[in-house]
Amino acid sequence: MQTDSKTSQKAALVFGGSRGIGAAVAKRLAREGYAVALTYVSRPDKAAEVVASIQGAGGRALAIKADSADPTQITAAVAAAVERFGRLHVAVVSAGLYQGAPLDQFRLETLDRMLSVNVRGVFLAIQAAAAHLSDGGRIITIGSNVAVRSGVVGSSVYAMTKSAVATLVRELALDLAPRRITVNNIQPGPIETDITADFLEALAQRNPLGRVGRPEEVAGLVAYLSGDESGYMTGASLTIDGGFTL
Repeated sequence: MQTDSKTSQKAALVFGGSRGIGAAVAKRLAREGYAVALTYVSRPDKAAEVVASIQGAGGRALAIKADSADPTQITAAVAAAVERFGRLHVAVVSAGLYQGAPLDQFRLETLDRMLSVNVRGVFLAIQAAAAHLSDGGRIITIGSNVAVRSGVVGSSVYAMTKSAVATLVRELALDLAPRRITVNNIQPGPIETDITADFLEALAQRNPLGRVGRPEEVAGLVAYLSGDESGYMTGASLTIDGGFTL
């Protein structure tokens, strides 16, 4: 593998960076001057599109196949990013899984898969990335506003996993504070992605601002949390949902 690690450019790793919010985050961090590695699990074509977009704008990017339910693949993804771009400065954990069903229809294998990706995978990604993160670096998770309130039948397990992420971030901020590494959580509400494409109008009607959000708006908040101006904020969960959970 070709290595670019001798350059002085800062590096970012985005877990789940091939689609939706994660793709927008990867592109925004590249515009902010970072060399960006991103992981994907099932859509190499989408990951390649993100890499091509970044490279077409003069940036540097690397796509890495890694299932966030697999600890070995998480560790390997961090190693690949560090080998190519050098020590990390920002790690964003955007990988996540949503499958909803009422209590009496919720399958055990679905529960286990969501916990492995949305909770265990987030912890392991932070743990692996932190070992290669520069002091004063940034860790940002992409949670969900359902950690505050969902109001939708069938979303109980998803809400539980995102509440767990918010708690995890708050407590891990203490672990990493001595290294001046900040750990913060973003909780988006309805965002225009391929997952919500069939429900955009209904979601917009329920939202006080009368619309759904754009992935780029979440990416803008990631850019802020990655920068110097947010250096005094850690352990926080920031909801960006147009008032959906008010």
